[in-house]
Amino acid sequence: MAYIKIGKMINTHGIHGEIKIQSCSDFDQERYTPGNTVYLLYQGEYKPLKVKSYRVHKGFPLVAFEGLENINDVEIYKECGLYVQDSQRSPLQDGRHYVSELEGMQVIDEEGHLLGTVTSIEETLGANRNMRIVKTDGKEALIPYVPAFIRNVNSEERTITIHVIGGLL
Repeated sequence: MAYIKIGKMINTHGIHGEIKIQSCSDFDQERYTPGNTVYLLYQGEYKPLKVKSYRVHKGFPLVAFEGLENINDVEIYKECGLYVQDSQRSPLQDGRHYVSELEGMQVIDEEGHLLGTVTSIEETLGANRNMRIVKTDGKEALIPYVPAFIRNVNSEERTITIHVIGGLL
């Protein structure tokens, strides 16, 4: 069974088992609707968790799960990833892509030269995301994932074409 990462548990919140989530989903309210099941990756195993409550506090989702009633129950899961089954994906509008689709794609410039490989898509404090790549020389670079730089995403060829400006790489 395939799983899609939707976030990471980054900290506890309060003493009643709430977890602060760093989300990598555009569908938080849908994903964390009470009664829904998400999967926690802990020690190499996917553990199903049923959502008990969801709210947003200071821009971060706070989620409580059934059976995890206090801070002691959830503290061991800090830094663990949260996932949904691939079959739970929401349909996307044309031109939109899941983060999991972008990871591993080759990054090329507008002339077709290979620049590197996408290792992750990262949230920023603003409204945009950054694309982290490992360049062909082994160094890392962050590229804003915005239309000014992202020219084309070709899912079939697994390439992302970017517009390179001075100082970007």
